[in-house]
Amino acid sequence: MLSLHTDRIKDVVVIECKGRIVQSEAAFALRRAVTRQDDARFILLDLSEVSAIEGGGLGMLLSLRCWAHDHDIQLKLFNPTKSVWDRLELANSMLELEIATPDETQAVLGNAHMRSAA
Repeated sequence: MLSLHTDRIKDVVVIECKGRIVQSEAAFALRRAVTRQDDARFILLDLSEVSAIEGGGLGMLLSLRCWAHDHDIQLKLFNPTKSVWDRLELANSMLELEIATPDETQAVLGNAHMRSAA
């Protein structure tokens, strides 16, 4: 089971993912959550609470990377758990998916907060 929570600050969206992305139902739920954000500039997928990801989930992440590129949106993963990190490396997806650093994440969110206060 996968649960998703979306937060938006101006044109920056954080999608918090919790659970497992191992069945097609979870992968399609993730796709719906991301593609609804077609007016965002930056989408950050928080994977800190994802315990497992399998082939369908990995394929969906790569598909979403292409979708984001086509919509001029930066899509980055943040804080993947060790099991997700290992699976990304095993599938050689690390070359195609961008992982945001903590500093980069703070900068993006800080800039969004500043723009929303103005």
